[in-house]
Amino acid sequence: MNIPVQIDENSAEPLYAQIEKQLRSLIVTGQIAAGTLLPSIREFAGTLRCSVITVRRVYQDLENEGLLRTRQGTGTFVALVEDDMRSGYRLKAVTEAMETAIATGIAVQMTEQELLELFAEMVKRRYEVVQVKE
Repeated sequence: MNIPVQIDENSAEPLYAQIEKQLRSLIVTGQIAAGTLLPSIREFAGTLRCSVITVRRVYQDLENEGLLRTRQGTGTFVALVEDDMRSGYRLKAVTEAMETAIATGIAVQMTEQELLELFAEMVKRRYEVVQVKE
């Protein structure tokens, strides 16, 4: 199975964190269905051109969160994600992105009003693009 994970080698974010964040998102949003067999650790590491240890850590972290299940001798499968977990993930992901954006705005000395206006404008513009695609 091809898992659409993109690694940014220029990012300050650790490799395992990039992979984990993207794989978590794919699972929680249902882009990878419950019950799907994931590539072996060695196969996925080869695809991503990274260490087996990195992928093992990602799989272990996501298994600890309840997003993956490993069956000895069979492989690693995507677990069923409950609606409350899905909602919590969505809220957390957006909250973290907004916190970062707000911190950046404050760092460049934007006022609260400027940030609010910029946010409203960007939301409006983005949803107009989504509506055109539909």
